[in-house]
Amino acid sequence: VEKLTSNSRDERSDIRVEFSLGRDIDAAANDIRDRVSRVLDQLPNEADPPEIAKVDSGSQAVMYLNLSSDFMNGLEITDYADRFIVDRLSTVPGVARIRISGARRYAMRIWLSREALAARGVTVSDVETALRSENVELPAGRIESVAREFTLRTDTGYNTEEDFKNLVIGRGIDGQLVRLGEVANVRVGAENERSLARTNGEAAVSLAIEQLSKANSVQVSRAVRAEVDQLAPELPEGMTLSVNYDRAEFIEASMKEVYKALAVALLLVLVVIYFFLGSFRVTLIPAIVVPVSVIATFIVMGAMGYTINVLTLLGLVLAIGLVVDDAIIVLENIYRRIEAGEKPLLSALDGSREIGFAVIATTLVLVAVFVPLSYIEGDIGRLFREFGITLAAAVLFSSLVALTLTPMLCSKMLKGSKLRTGLTARVDRFFKWLQERYRRLLKRVINKPALALVAL
Repeated sequence: VEKLTSNSRDERSDIRVEFSLGRDIDAAANDIRDRVSRVLDQLPNEADPPEIAKVDSGSQAVMYLNLSSDFMNGLEITDYADRFIVDRLSTVPGVARIRISGARRYAMRIWLSREALAARGVTVSDVETALRSENVELPAGRIESVAREFTLRTDTGYNTEEDFKNLVIGRGIDGQLVRLGEVANVRVGAENERSLARTNGEAAVSLAIEQLSKANSVQVSRAVRAEVDQLAPELPEGMTLSVNYDRAEFIEASMKEVYKALAVALLLVLVVIYFFLGSFRVTLIPAIVVPVSVIATFIVMGAMGYTINVLTLLGLVLAIGLVVDDAIIVLENIYRRIEAGEKPLLSALDGSREIGFAVIATTLVLVAVFVPLSYIEGDIGRLFREFGITLAAAVLFSSLVALTLTPMLCSKMLKGSKLRTGLTARVDRFFKWLQERYRRLLKRVINKPALALVAL
């Protein structure tokens, strides 16, 4: 146990037990149930049995469902939800608990009149004692004969308002029988009159779906929606079960934005490569390298049990700019040799061999930066574990692809030099001009070591 906190208010007390990250949540929940069962006899008689749920202490409901009816009141809707809806939704994989908000459960409401009690010499304790002792159902033994046997049952349970009004709660000052209806207003009502829910002005209840701490919100949402679709034909006439709020919609929307960022990043990388290399044929090689490296990263993610989520996708977005680095270095070195007149196959072999050590060195440096993110302690480390490993795996695969697939593609697809035209030609001329200016500046600076030292 890492931390134990509690929060108490009227009619309710919450105790949250936070375990270490390596603790199995199912085994921990069983241990909690075992410990709680030892103190049940110490709880007050009026206390409800404790409920134990495996949920995150700071988690919110992943979904809210509205159950409403055109013909039923709040009491009837709550009763239907308790008997038919809650159990069905509780069996959905990943669901930890179904919490009903605005519930109005059946109860016999009794409002005592202090004047009537005082006039008859009866106290509140007398009323409570009578309710506890009379409103019971007990076995009364058997009647046996030679040929037959009957089981007796004392039917003293009270079910209607009239039954409770006729309940004898004691004797008055003059010895007369005092009935509950004489000293109280008795009627069927809601157990909690301070709770209410409406949907578009109609009586309703709200069902909050709480997920397990390790469950996938999107999968839980889809499973609950599928169960709601199956429940819809079974609902009484005029009753509807609809989704009021679904956090998975926002998660899926953010995932779509990450997918868009992934596509835009890939497009921008290819555009920049085309501007500098000036050939669609040459640009196609790193365009093939990127998906190969990214898809190969899924091998590591699958082996580690990672999922495609916002953090892993952000790692892949960042990796797109990194995975093409090695391919561009190798590609440019091979392309330079082909432009000088070497044969494509020879250029691919010598060019990749010449630059191989640099590619491996830069890859190891990047891996050494990203992998330690996965070993940070605590919640932050757990958050970034998938991010660091995914990014490092993408970089490693990009290095492997750059030294194998890229040279092979260059030997097959590059067929000698080709004059650049249009925008790529202007970009090429600009960088040649920049290169020449830099060469002149470098010569002058080298002749003045003191100035170079100050600049450094």
